[in-house]
Amino acid sequence: MAAISREEVAHLARLSRLAVTEEELDTFAGQLDVILQSVAQVGEVAAADIPPTSHSVPLTNVLREDVVTPCLTPEEALSGAPDVDQQRFRVPRILDEDVAS
Repeated sequence: MAAISREEVAHLARLSRLAVTEEELDTFAGQLDVILQSVAQVGEVAAADIPPTSHSVPLTNVLREDVVTPCLTPEEALSGAPDVDQQRFRVPRILDEDVAS
């Protein structure tokens, strides 16, 4: 793979609307070249007999079993509310009717 040139870095900077100095063009060209070489190496390692994975280590179902446990009744949940209406928390209006989303 050919090294990325200063002109290519400048072109990418223009496309990205980034203002870069002449010194940064040299720096970025070297850094991008290293990145592209690393990506190319990873591409070489991938083999057809190795299935793609989403994790580096095998995972099993890490979820817990659903267990029904007692919970608050609606009356208990609303017992500390300052204002209740039809078994719901009543809160002050914060938006006007004429406000469109």
